[in-house]
Amino acid sequence: MKFLVVDDFSTMRRIVRGLLKEIGYNNCEEAEDGVEALSMLKGAKFDFVVSDINMPNMTGFQLLKAIKEDPNLKHLPVLMVTAEARKEDIVLAAQSGAAGYIVKPFTKATLEEKVLKIMQKLAAAA
Repeated sequence: MKFLVVDDFSTMRRIVRGLLKEIGYNNCEEAEDGVEALSMLKGAKFDFVVSDINMPNMTGFQLLKAIKEDPNLKHLPVLMVTAEARKEDIVLAAQSGAAGYIVKPFTKATLEEKVLKIMQKLAAAA
């Protein structure tokens, strides 16, 4: 499994990457915004995207929309991460095709549970 962690805050990327490593996912790359992430996704094979929502240049929602509109990327699960637990964001994430949603700060257990749930859903759908 290859993960792409997208967040404009390098410390947050490092935290998410560290948590993924603790869960057992060692293959992670980072992007600092949606523009960089999209370029990386088009240039290499990834299996899972963990993206912040509030970022400069291209937000997590814009990235999610671009992923879901691309026939080569639309199968990718996208886990949205945000500091704000706004109901409309959660609804928009779900409507836009996000595989899940986590509010910062979160624990290793929360991340692991979400990732596993998403993997199970994908396996069931395959």
